[in-house]
Amino acid sequence: MGSRVLSLVVFLIFGSGCAHVISESVLEEVNREISFEQLVKEPVSYQGQTVLLGGVIVKATQDPAGTLLEIYQTDMDWEKRPVDIDVSGGRFLALYHGFLDSEIYQKGRKVTLAGRVEGEQTRKLGQMDYRYPFLIIKEIHLWKKEPKPVCDPYLWYPWGMWGMWGPWGPWYYPYPYWR
Repeated sequence: MGSRVLSLVVFLIFGSGCAHVISESVLEEVNREISFEQLVKEPVSYQGQTVLLGGVIVKATQDPAGTLLEIYQTDMDWEKRPVDIDVSGGRFLALYHGFLDSEIYQKGRKVTLAGRVEGEQTRKLGQMDYRYPFLIIKEIHLWKKEPKPVCDPYLWYPWGMWGMWGPWGPWYYPYPYWR
């Protein structure tokens, strides 16, 4: 009896951490063979395929068809969370049929989405024409904002970077180090 309860508790603890941010039914439709580099080169040839992408929102605009997100792609970790946001394979457009508030889905927020490839759209990016792969969002996950790390601007004396007494040695430290 006790071992059954223990195994149930272990299963619940470890099983709860394995939930995906995108539902299993949508993940089954995803073609994992398609890399973002392939999608950027020939988006029309993957039309109708479902892909899983992660990235950072550049812009969210309201469109008569829904909310259009411009996203720059990043790699994803094992949780499918966008990582290494300073490296990107390019940008893509994703249309959500419905309303996504642009104050919530704002510039700089990380997203993971599964979407159906609809082809490409060419739009101005600065002074150049840029070919965006265009997706229709099936499911999207907005990641919580990560808090900025708190750093103390002062060195922690007496255990500073020069040892217990600072750079002057034990003969000059004006305060007792046990404070």
